[in-house]
Amino acid sequence: MALVQPDPQFGRAPNRLGMYAWAAVWMWPLVAPISAMAHGQVHPIVPAAIGLAAFVALYLFCVGRGFGNEFRKPTPIELAGLIGFAALGIALALAYGGNDEGWLVLPLYIGAAGASLLTNPLVVPWVFGATIVQIAFSVGYNEGWGDGWSNVFGTFMGSLLVLVVKRLIWYVRQLHNARAELAQAAVAEERLRFARDLHELLGHTLTLIVVKAQVVRRLAATDPVAAGAAGADIEQIGRKALVEVREAVTGYRERAFSDELDGARSALSGAGIDVSIETAGTPLPAIVDSVFGWAVREGTTNVIRHSGARHCVIAVRRAGDEATLEIRDDGSGGSPDGTGTGNGLRGLRERLAAAGGTLAAAPQPGGGFRLVATVPVATA
Repeated sequence: MALVQPDPQFGRAPNRLGMYAWAAVWMWPLVAPISAMAHGQVHPIVPAAIGLAAFVALYLFCVGRGFGNEFRKPTPIELAGLIGFAALGIALALAYGGNDEGWLVLPLYIGAAGASLLTNPLVVPWVFGATIVQIAFSVGYNEGWGDGWSNVFGTFMGSLLVLVVKRLIWYVRQLHNARAELAQAAVAEERLRFARDLHELLGHTLTLIVVKAQVVRRLAATDPVAAGAAGADIEQIGRKALVEVREAVTGYRERAFSDELDGARSALSGAGIDVSIETAGTPLPAIVDSVFGWAVREGTTNVIRHSGARHCVIAVRRAGDEATLEIRDDGSGGSPDGTGTGNGLRGLRERLAAAGGTLAAAPQPGGGFRLVATVPVATA
């Protein structure tokens, strides 16, 4: 099921009743022959009335079907209706056109109906054919320059107008469908962002809680004071995690890179891992600072969880137009899946790619694991 529905006022196909009403508005030129029949000026009146009523019905059918078909080819029934409509219009114009009562405007509706229903390559010959029929009637019935050529002009331009309006309606539908697709993409991107943030936030925080809980269990019998301090740390970490999750939900979580380094030092030390932090060329631009903060959090979590290391080095360097973060340990060389392509690293790689950067994470030949994040500073 789609996440976002198109705007019901614009994204849907035109309302059929509305299309019929729109088509009926343009039938005001037929007031003249209807008035002539009402005043008894048309003979015989019965076939004229039946023919004109059928002509109007077929016109509404063709236009209504045409504007709702999304430029597909007409069905055999629609094509038969259009041909019958054109034949009826020509027959009525031939039978009653000499009475000078508005019957000679019927080719205008023939052209408009074809323009609404037909597609390439038939629509252009149809429009020109209706125009030629209108010229033939104007010349054959000697309508004169004014009325005759105004009907010819009206037939041609009216048909073109129908083509333009139909194309514009189609473009509007496409634009609103594109808007709905963009909205769906935005929702999917937001879900991905939240999942990535939640994984990195809770993964790191839960790791710290586990480490502190192990300290509490280890010291509970021998050093209750230290165990109590570790328990207080667990409480503080939990409260901090609640705040970070709220910030992740709203999308406004920002934490300085220096704070992440301090957090990494504390977490690694608490896990019994000796840590060395080397920085050169800082401070960093805001985007680099933020993405490196996530990299430190993810890398530190993986060292504590998977490496079994005794020593870890976090090095930050900025040289020219490039900033590099390196995290390496002397552990078993393990990663979440042994290849450096776990969910956390996948999310980190996406963050770096958004900033124009790259990520390399793999076991080292001599043992241990190495993570290197590189971001261009000039584009940050």
